[in-house]
Amino acid sequence: MSSYVGVLVSDQWLQSQFTQVELRSLKSKFVSIKNQNGKVTVADLPPVMAKLKAFSTMFTEEDIKGILAESYAGAGDEIDFEAFLRAYINLQGRATTKPGSAKNSSSFLKASTTTLLHTISESEKASYVAHINSYLGDDPFLKQFLPLDPTTNDLFDLAKDGVLLCKLINIAVPGTIDERAINTKRVINPWERNENHTLCLNSAKAIGCTVVNIGTQDLVEGRPHLILGLISQIIKIQLLADLNLKKTPQLVELVEDNSDVEELMGLAPEKVLLKWMNYHLKKAGYEKPVTNFSSDLKDGKAYTYLLNVLAPEHCNPATLDMKDPTERAKLVLDHAERMDCKRYLSPKDIVEGSANLNLAFVAQVFHQRSGLTTDSKKISFAEMITDDVQTSREERCFRLWINSLGIATYCNNVFEDVRNGWLLLEVLDKVSPGSVDWKQASKPPIKMPFRKVENCNQVIKIGKQLKFSLVNVAGNDFVQGNKKLILGNLIFFVSAFLWQLMRFNMLQLLKNLRSRSQGKEITDAGILKWANDKVKSTGRTSQMESFKDKSLSNGLFFLELLSSVEPRVVNWNLVTKGESDEEKRLNATYIISVARKLGCSIFLLPEDIMEVNQKMILTLTASIMYWSLQQQVEEAESSPLPSPTNGHSTTSPDASPVPSPANGRSTTTRDASPIPSPANGYRTTTPDASLAPSPANGYSSTTPDASPAPSVSGEDEISSLSGDVSNLTIDDAASDTTMSSQVENADTPVV
Repeated sequence: MSSYVGVLVSDQWLQSQFTQVELRSLKSKFVSIKNQNGKVTVADLPPVMAKLKAFSTMFTEEDIKGILAESYAGAGDEIDFEAFLRAYINLQGRATTKPGSAKNSSSFLKASTTTLLHTISESEKASYVAHINSYLGDDPFLKQFLPLDPTTNDLFDLAKDGVLLCKLINIAVPGTIDERAINTKRVINPWERNENHTLCLNSAKAIGCTVVNIGTQDLVEGRPHLILGLISQIIKIQLLADLNLKKTPQLVELVEDNSDVEELMGLAPEKVLLKWMNYHLKKAGYEKPVTNFSSDLKDGKAYTYLLNVLAPEHCNPATLDMKDPTERAKLVLDHAERMDCKRYLSPKDIVEGSANLNLAFVAQVFHQRSGLTTDSKKISFAEMITDDVQTSREERCFRLWINSLGIATYCNNVFEDVRNGWLLLEVLDKVSPGSVDWKQASKPPIKMPFRKVENCNQVIKIGKQLKFSLVNVAGNDFVQGNKKLILGNLIFFVSAFLWQLMRFNMLQLLKNLRSRSQGKEITDAGILKWANDKVKSTGRTSQMESFKDKSLSNGLFFLELLSSVEPRVVNWNLVTKGESDEEKRLNATYIISVARKLGCSIFLLPEDIMEVNQKMILTLTASIMYWSLQQQVEEAESSPLPSPTNGHSTTSPDASPVPSPANGRSTTTRDASPIPSPANGYRTTTPDASLAPSPANGYSSTTPDASPAPSVSGEDEISSLSGDVSNLTIDDAASDTTMSSQVENADTPVV
């Protein structure tokens, strides 16, 4: 974002202990406890520290007072921000060593990066470098920098401009990023570099990565543990992409009867991989089940049996007779090499039980030779199931949105994972903090069905409190597992519920930006009007009648909207007329990448724009609106409006000061958006000047058909659109939505 400034700490070691996301949060906490004299004392810390999520379950205020007393002589001692950070690190260290402290365990996609232990695995680094060299070695832009040397820091240096990470995401999930939106000049300015990292992080979220602990500044600084953690997630998503019934219906062979197919669909990809591995190990006569990718594989025996059953022609009888685990591991990898499997690990990694590299290796073996052959009847049944559930674009959107919230539970399949109610309770607590009574909730694994019903009943109760439309559905409907309900009403209800929840979250975010609000409601019609006014303010004539206006399918309106909120972000030389399906697709993919590059967190697909899916169109519009208003609020807070009587200039919202030769101060016009420059972080622009890239300097000075006109001021925009969300209303002209007959007399918004 144009106004982003990293939090800098003079002590480099101290700076390295935190991500920028953490530093910004802690800085906010520190500033909030300053007294009237602008000071913070030791006595001020315990109440604040005790409420932080990291310590709330570990320490009381008295505990923290005692710990601080060991370092400070008196409670009245003044401390600065760096001392505050050191106190935080001290408490964090105590928390990790405190008896009974919980150890984090979760799937690879929820693996969080710590701030105290920044050591990285050289084996993992070497493996991922080899992966990058292999898959991106022929890339037109990156081939000048590849191959990378795994013994150096070349990987982290190359990642600093964001291009490598964006390209890697496209290898993992092809088509996620429109590469026309990536800034790929040999030398890029800070603004362009920040755009690449913003595009990378928003796109990483859109494929299922957990990035809640990473900021763009962390990537700019090339922090090894964060970059390696992100690369690890991206590569694993690539390697596990086929481990589902949609991509590989032959996986149905892993279950004994059709009733187990739904259970298989709800498993995380790594759990499916373990199930596949155990299926073959059982056939090979290996009696010990493999439950993880670390300790159970250290002796190499499981690998020996697995490869022998998959590729008996390359079998070496001496492998099992080998007593030394390291020597056996060498023979295992020799066997894999003859199967043309990439080596993601070394014999040492097997013996030491490297979970990430073992998982990558097993996934590679699966891709090379799955050993699955099944009858067509079972495959047909699996394809029917996945067509009804897993291929749903809405399910994908909701799943990615849920996982982007940073909740503890990772969602693998929405329609399976919601059935015990716990996942929805976590989402509700994130979107509407304090709404969940956790004393009345049961955490998985839940064996007693009535506990699941209790969770689901609370979900419905909270939904009604938030004014959601919930008709003829009870908590028990989730738990019964009725086939008709699962494949019919339950899918419809869950989709309707999650859409209302997602929409509520969007409107709540917009409401929170109402610094000068007059309490007016936020409605679909208000968002629609904002978008139309914004485009009109640039002198263009495009308008949308509703969120299902078929004229939106060519994408031109959204490109004009994006250009109106940030003139530099759209390269009009790349925009088509949107007349054919292919031209519409090109525009749609470009819109999504440009919006993410700007800073919008969105999960729709090009098809949603081409087909004008009104729910996804609303989320796209609201995300752009949120970003635009957020810039205005941040700029207004960082640049107060001085009075003309004191010799300063008078500015309006969204104004960037432009020094004048006369007095050194500035006069500004509305919607002048700053562009970062190496000198001072920003350079000035003209009002709503839409700039399109040119071969010479990356940007040209004009935009076709651009006719700048004054826009509505940021204050007017915010005050006219913000308000109480508890009484959400729907504008029929904007949404024009009719509900399915499955839910009669419902007033669910925009479903």
